[in-house]
Amino acid sequence: MSLSADDIYLFNEGRNFRLYNHLGAHVQPQGGVRFAVWAPNAKYVAVVGDFNHWNRGSHKLAPVGSSGIWEGTFQDAGPGQAYKYYIESNHNGYTVEKADPFGFCAETPPKTASVIHDIDYKWNDDAWMKERPARQRHDKPISVYELHLGSWRQRPEDYNRALSYTELADELVAYIQHMGFTHVELMPIMEHPFGGSWGYQVTGYYAPTRRYGDPQELMLLIDRLHQAGIGVLLDWVPSHFPDDQHGLSYFDGTHLFEHADPRQGFHPDWNSLIFNYGRNEVRSFLISNACFWLDKYHIDGLRVDAVASMLYLDYSRKPGEWIPNQHGGRENLEAIRFLRELNTAVYGGFPGVQMIAEESTDYDGVSRPVEANGLGFGFKWDMGWMHDTLKYFSKEPVHRRFHQNDITFRSIYAFHENFMLPLSHDEVVHGKGSLINKMPGDDWQKFANLRLLYSYMYAQPGKKLLFMGGEFAQLKEWNHNTSLDWHLAGFDRHQQIQRVTRDLNLVYKTHEALHLDCDASGFEWIDGGDAAASVLSFLRFSKDRRKAMMCAFNFTPVTRKGYRIGVPFKGHWTEVFNSDDAVYGGSGHRSGDQQAGDTAMHGRPYSVTITLPPLGAAFFEWSA
Repeated sequence: MSLSADDIYLFNEGRNFRLYNHLGAHVQPQGGVRFAVWAPNAKYVAVVGDFNHWNRGSHKLAPVGSSGIWEGTFQDAGPGQAYKYYIESNHNGYTVEKADPFGFCAETPPKTASVIHDIDYKWNDDAWMKERPARQRHDKPISVYELHLGSWRQRPEDYNRALSYTELADELVAYIQHMGFTHVELMPIMEHPFGGSWGYQVTGYYAPTRRYGDPQELMLLIDRLHQAGIGVLLDWVPSHFPDDQHGLSYFDGTHLFEHADPRQGFHPDWNSLIFNYGRNEVRSFLISNACFWLDKYHIDGLRVDAVASMLYLDYSRKPGEWIPNQHGGRENLEAIRFLRELNTAVYGGFPGVQMIAEESTDYDGVSRPVEANGLGFGFKWDMGWMHDTLKYFSKEPVHRRFHQNDITFRSIYAFHENFMLPLSHDEVVHGKGSLINKMPGDDWQKFANLRLLYSYMYAQPGKKLLFMGGEFAQLKEWNHNTSLDWHLAGFDRHQQIQRVTRDLNLVYKTHEALHLDCDASGFEWIDGGDAAASVLSFLRFSKDRRKAMMCAFNFTPVTRKGYRIGVPFKGHWTEVFNSDDAVYGGSGHRSGDQQAGDTAMHGRPYSVTITLPPLGAAFFEWSA
């Protein structure tokens, strides 16, 4: 589609959010390919590629007025051919060959060219797309399985090759259905040169990595997930990008996409470059990219990486290494504006999607609507819950009574944002060890503790996220180069953890009392103060309060028989889950269903007397 005057105006104003329909390489219905690229500081731009033997002089592009865009259509170019843009800058005689910032497909690394590719696809997920707005609401169950495609499962008989998108469409879909997760979250699948970055150093923002197949094969995987009723979230990185020469850095001989001053444009943590959110065209580029994945790939939501690094000018910087904003403060006002525009555009254009912030500070209003002066995200990762909970679980049970605050502190802020509870990849790398090996005690206690951790996460208000391997107690910490140790799932204790995870997903999805994750009316403490016994108990409620779930946790290996807990309603309380069940490898200390009697307890008129299992959790449901 050619650029109209309105398209160019909106692009230069930072308000064109469908740039992928205009820039990049577009196969024409009448044959040939139309190329368009933004390089406002170039004096000469040409397309080089397979179709012209990489000749820099034969396929010249022409400037489109004063827009900074260069374009041209060539009949001898076609699908499957590799190409780059050759750019001669107006500055310092700089020349370079660049991959297409809007390229829809790329060569398989370590090759770096873009590839002409038509991304049309016939979707078969109408039912999912129609139901999505209802299924992704804040009061619906969302449990996410986070995975890295290259190391989820590999083919040992084929030199440990990672599964292709097409193979994943069979194996991953069947596995997620079996395990009962509502969503998958794919770590970044945009093209990236270095596998060790896990996809977080992106050079091809519009191209899914060719490591696992072509764009339509990724679409097939997403389509099949949707047909199975499974949502798909993508990890998305608008916070920084690498300085590889073929990428966005110093694109036309100037700092076009990034800030020129390293105090604003260089990220010390990741040795990468920071987008210039104050430049209108850069905001158009990034917001168009978010819309691209939601539009062309039917993605159901984006988890936005490293939001904290975007919000603060002094993030990971010492005094003198950053430039204050116009008011002398540390907030990055341009990034804040960008995030608000991003979320406004996404929610306005794609009903039912969710935007999720990985944000690790106490910045106010991350998941508050833009019109209420928030950033406008749908959810925020609760990094504080993750840190405090894992810190608590790492303690020997005999010491936990001195650290009760670690496990209860979250209730102070639990409804300040719409939270997602993440046990993500970040917690099982860089020497942190696997989740199972964070647990103290002997082998039985380690597995009991892990069952208890998952039970506590699923009972807590907040959407759930678990990184791959955690569901069967992967022993080794995650290594992106090797497959998960699937053979472990053949051993009883690992298989039992898998069953606990599956059953918790089922309990979460089928019991309305656990669904009000972002509403304070859905949660009440029963007793958070029994530190001496390291016991916690609380209630969850459905929206109409006709269903209640009493959740009790014993963080010690001591079985507590005859433990009385106050409840708000008289009558039958059904034990719907017990992490100490023998089928999970537990000791089998179940209470069974209970009748709440008239004995008052914990400030409530009724109570039940149960057996609290060792290092265990029990859930009891009441219905009106």
